[in-house]
Amino acid sequence: MKELLIDIEKCVACKSCEIACRVEHSLSKNIFSAVFEKDLPQKRVFVEKTETAPFNAAPIQCRNCEDSPCITACMTGAMYKDERGITLCNEDKCVGCFMCVMVCPFGIIVKKREERKIIKCDRCPDREVPACVEACPTKALSFEFVNDFSKFKRKKFFAGISVGL
Repeated sequence: MKELLIDIEKCVACKSCEIACRVEHSLSKNIFSAVFEKDLPQKRVFVEKTETAPFNAAPIQCRNCEDSPCITACMTGAMYKDERGITLCNEDKCVGCFMCVMVCPFGIIVKKREERKIIKCDRCPDREVPACVEACPTKALSFEFVNDFSKFKRKKFFAGISVGL
């Protein structure tokens, strides 16, 4: 399964991913119209402060945990994994208890504005590549197989050692 991966060395904290996420989850799917929508679209990716990234920030979104504490904590069964392995929420079953919010190890499940429901990253199911990845100007975000990403990072690391960096 392809994963949404982050190369924090490339992130410049521009928040393009956040903007793209809001637009993708808006009714109009247009940046100029989205800001005027009655219910402003909410982001599902968050550029957060960190001590280790070069620009002291990195994008954070749902990691689709293997053990998925949010699914275990959900008393109504609203939280589930789809056929892609993505953790999602069935809004019709969600009662707004926010247990999933409390147990999320990354703090990325948030309350939906104006409703007792939650929202989280859904990996843009109508797109081949998530909007945040497409919008990233430095390619800090990628949507690929973990092994491919790891091979690239290892090659880059060992190339740096061989030239004395």
